[in-house]
Amino acid sequence: MKTFKNVLFATDFSAGSDYAFDYALSLAKRCDAKLNVIHVINEPVDLRGFYVPHLSFDKLEEEIDQGARKLMEKFVRVNLADFSNFETFVVPGIAYDEIIGKATEIGADLIVLGTHGRTGLDHVLFGSTAEKVVRKSPVPVMTIRLQE
Repeated sequence: MKTFKNVLFATDFSAGSDYAFDYALSLAKRCDAKLNVIHVINEPVDLRGFYVPHLSFDKLEEEIDQGARKLMEKFVRVNLADFSNFETFVVPGIAYDEIIGKATEIGADLIVLGTHGRTGLDHVLFGSTAEKVVRKSPVPVMTIRLQE
C-alpha cells in the first residue's frame, strides 16, 4: 500500500463530506499522516455599485467568513478531538481551484472529498466540484459517495 504522509480533505460541511471524512481520518491515522482540512467559501457575486452599497457588501463577506470559521471550529471540536496531527484552512474562491491549489502548495499525497451524486439536469446546472478536482488535479484524488 502506498504510504501517505500529507492528506488534504475538502469539506462543505454536508452529510456527504462528513461521510467522506471518516475515510480521510482513518487513512491519516493508519498512515501516520498529517490531515489538512480545507473549506472553500464560494465568492459571492460582487454587486458593489449596482445593488448593494460597498459597506454592506464588505460586512456580508466578513459575516460569511466568520460563519465558515465557526463551522470549521465546531467540525474540529466534534471530529478531531483525539487526533492532533492536522491543520485547517478556510479560504474564499472557486472550490476546485482552491482545493487543487492548496494540495499543490502543501505537497499533499492525496485529496479526499465527498460527492453528492448529482445526475441529469442538476449536474449540468451546478456542475461537480469533485468531478473538476478529479479532472484537473495533478495530485491523486479519492472521492467518496454518500451511501443512502
